[in-house]
Amino acid sequence: MTSIDVFYQGEGIGEIAHIELDPHATFAILKTRLIEKHGVAHDALLFLEDEDEPLDVAGLIKDHDAAKGLKVHIHRCRHVEVTVTFNGEIAERRFPPSATVARVKRWAAEKKFGMSDEEAGEHVLQVAGTHDRPAPGTHIGALTDGKVCGLAFDLVPDERVNGAPAGVA
Repeated sequence: MTSIDVFYQGEGIGEIAHIELDPHATFAILKTRLIEKHGVAHDALLFLEDEDEPLDVAGLIKDHDAAKGLKVHIHRCRHVEVTVTFNGEIAERRFPPSATVARVKRWAAEKKFGMSDEEAGEHVLQVAGTHDRPAPGTHIGALTDGKVCGLAFDLVPDERVNGAPAGVA
């Protein structure tokens, strides 16, 4: 094993980015590289995707490697206060910034609003007050600025184009 692929998002890093590291590198080395490359605050924390607790920066990258590489998130917020609104009801919960939009949607749609898998599949999360519908794999921390550790979504029907192909009357 010559290197490990690390895919990451974070505060101020909206798109998924990539870096390769030596398997024996520590998470402290990764953190330093991300701070240097993206100007992230020095007090930022590293999280594995969808993990609730920050990583110990003394740990080795190789100890958490997966077949398709490592997915991490760097952020100053330890938690993001998430609200999801659906049909006038509001659900609230704290998530780590490394939580994916898919995880938040599953929690809101199925656990809080009682939707079946099929009903949930017909809805998406949209950032409140916008038309922005982040991809399911987006880390919610990438949608915040790190100064405000909160995020509001609306659970809305997924717009699907049915019927004739575009341009056919």
